[in-house]
Amino acid sequence: MSVVSGLDGVLVAETRLSRVDGLAGELTIGGFPLEELAPNAAFEEVVFLLWHDRLPTSAELIELRSELVGLRTLPDPTLDILRAAASKSLPPMDALRMGAGTLTLADPDPSDSSTAANLARAKAIVARLPTIVAAYWRMLNGQEVVKPSAKLHHAANYLYMLKGTEPQMDEVRGLETYINSVIDHGMNNSTFTARVIISTGSDMISAVVGAIGSLKGPLHGGAPGPALDMVFELRERAQASGKSIEEEADAYVREVVEAGGRIMGFGHRVYKVRDPRADVLGAAADKLFKTAGDIELNRDARAVEQVVLRVLEELKPGRGLKTNVEYYTALVLHGLGFETPLFTPTFAVGRVGGWTAQILEQIAEAKLIRPGVAYTGELDRKWVPLEKRSGSRDG
Repeated sequence: MSVVSGLDGVLVAETRLSRVDGLAGELTIGGFPLEELAPNAAFEEVVFLLWHDRLPTSAELIELRSELVGLRTLPDPTLDILRAAASKSLPPMDALRMGAGTLTLADPDPSDSSTAANLARAKAIVARLPTIVAAYWRMLNGQEVVKPSAKLHHAANYLYMLKGTEPQMDEVRGLETYINSVIDHGMNNSTFTARVIISTGSDMISAVVGAIGSLKGPLHGGAPGPALDMVFELRERAQASGKSIEEEADAYVREVVEAGGRIMGFGHRVYKVRDPRADVLGAAADKLFKTAGDIELNRDARAVEQVVLRVLEELKPGRGLKTNVEYYTALVLHGLGFETPLFTPTFAVGRVGGWTAQILEQIAEAKLIRPGVAYTGELDRKWVPLEKRSGSRDG
């Protein structure tokens, strides 16, 4: 049997949740093209779609929203853990992992593994992850925790808990488009982690905690910040040199590539053409920056993108190093006033909808994920007593 390093291209499961076509640059979520679903749907609609394989009726959407509102409050021990983490100034992803692990305390019957009980857990996890992130962020910054609002929907409530004021509609739409865009994405690392864990017969919270640990890694969910940092650095260079940002971008890309570095926000493991999420989030950024944020930053980011694409194609022809989701994720979240440490936790706030749906799918499959491995060590070694081994010491 041949070894496929990193399991690249290996099919390990069937799913109805999302389809990633890296050659065509297409992402389908629950049967809908991303560009049709993400900018138009409420997050709760997309979660319902993944859980039930159809969009909700008006009455079902109202019911789901009401259920999520009732599940947002955190158990007191969860808040205690978050305060302890804040006292150590731990990164938000560490606090999210620790806080998520305490949610079993709010489970009415952790031993109940029925379909109804697992769907109830999915709702509770989706409802509480934003509260964990927002509460910890405010603790970390020495602010009072803002309790969830009973009148705001999921995305709006997350912004409210972070900032303490009700968000504008354009901000809500910008965030909602983002979390819809990242809710599910095939068998990515964190989703695979969640499915492996739940396939053992473990519990949903353990699977989500494992997924959070995977998402923390910079090769998966931790890279949007540097993509925007590049644009800020190029702005500073242009201001200092008197050159245009396009000229500075051209020189920068050549410097990084010559040194063997990577341009963050460009290139993707799966997509060999432009990441479809980049277009959706780019459009969201355009709308968001018309009424909020630094309009010039949006223009500069667009200008830098075009230069980077041109120079990468020149220096690495045929490699397909196109704009990925990280680039415009950073711009959208910055436009919402988020600081870089909030980027990956906010990714988790969206992706948890997909994690829970994938977990439910794996539970229904009821099969342990247990791949093989190619052994490369020695065979037929003979045991030698310690005292007879060459170089051993007898004390």
